[in-house]
Amino acid sequence: MAKPKAHYVCNSCGAVYSKWQGQCAECNEWNTITEEAAREVVPKGLTVVSNRKLEFEKLSANENLEERKPTKIAELDRVLGGGMVKGSAILLGGDPGIGKSTILLQLAANCEKEGLKVAYISGEESVQQLQLRARRLGLEAGSVNLATATNVSDIIGTLDGANAPDVLVIDSVQTMYIENIDSAPGTVAQVRASSFELIRLAKKRGIVIFLVGHVTKEGQIAGPKVLEHMVDTVLYFEGERGHQFRILRAVKNRFGGTDEIGVFEMTGGGLKEVANPSSIFLSDGAEKVSGSAVFAGIEGSRPLLVEVQALVADSYMASPRRAVVGWDSNRLAMLLAVIDARGGIKFGDKEVYLNIAGGLKISEPAADLAVCAALISSFKEKPLPKNSIFFGEIGLSGEIRPVPQFENRIKEAEKLGFETVFMPKLRKGKAATKMNVVELEYLHQLVDIF
Repeated sequence: MAKPKAHYVCNSCGAVYSKWQGQCAECNEWNTITEEAAREVVPKGLTVVSNRKLEFEKLSANENLEERKPTKIAELDRVLGGGMVKGSAILLGGDPGIGKSTILLQLAANCEKEGLKVAYISGEESVQQLQLRARRLGLEAGSVNLATATNVSDIIGTLDGANAPDVLVIDSVQTMYIENIDSAPGTVAQVRASSFELIRLAKKRGIVIFLVGHVTKEGQIAGPKVLEHMVDTVLYFEGERGHQFRILRAVKNRFGGTDEIGVFEMTGGGLKEVANPSSIFLSDGAEKVSGSAVFAGIEGSRPLLVEVQALVADSYMASPRRAVVGWDSNRLAMLLAVIDARGGIKFGDKEVYLNIAGGLKISEPAADLAVCAALISSFKEKPLPKNSIFFGEIGLSGEIRPVPQFENRIKEAEKLGFETVFMPKLRKGKAATKMNVVELEYLHQLVDIF
């Protein structure tokens, strides 16, 4: 039998090396490579045969399957696809201080009020610290079971039996460890093994388990990428520290739609739901200024109106600056080139600043038309028509391409009192709305408005 060899794993990206080195060649991080204990090597050609037989079931659903359990936090239920599914594993990531522990403590208190048995296990805070937070949030009257532990074997030994809760919160998975793995908590091996054991417990006992995950400086969940494959749902908490609003986004969901969002406001009493998100991302100024356009977007299944702000100013530097907040800087560079080539407006000697108001991050190509409208408005120093919205994708040839769900975008704008919509030309029929519809086919038609 071959002698097992030790290997070295990067704690940031999971890359494996045969020997130690200071910098990871995959993610370029320094001092993140640690040694993992060697495993027994199975000789080639050796097959282990088990006498245990698998039991198969039919694809047709069992009538006794349980429905989802609501969390009583409407925005969280929306992101989860309607509520919690029995036996599901949910990974929640986000920057430090964004509100991960806060929303899970509020979730635990709500579930306890609904008669569910909840266990909240923290590896970062003491029980007294959790109780102080609960008092600040006004949740001290609840009977949520709190504990501080980091040993996965102790957690499983306590909960695997009659004491199994309905909902389990682990804060955070990077603090958990398994004794027989010779590496520190937070390493790739420990995160992978600890998550596997906790998720196996959840599937076995039908527990809804929430795992809090730390993130790297790039915003990705720390640890091996396999962790996101193991869980059923991956949620990200987004938000800028200068804004009180938080966006909860689903990037993976086996029991619902992906890219669904929930909007919260951080207050002294915890996270509060925002019933009408479109209103918070729009300015209340009565005077219309140049460089401001309202984009009618779609986040998951929810229509959302946001304000796109642009500022074009003279530059006295050899390389004019381009700064973007909340949007893709590469796409901005592409649109500036299209406006230059197809619209006849030169930005080569101008500094360009683009901001999505409210701290929201947009990745939808349908925002192209709103961004171009804001840029041209700022360049010309002329405001856009009052109470108007924009949506449409712009191609390299300057054509304005149709986007999906235009009816929902128009309906949301009409509900908030907007009067004019600038949108791509429909291939068939007309938009069913009382709003003034301006259909555009090419970018130069937008320039002609000014």
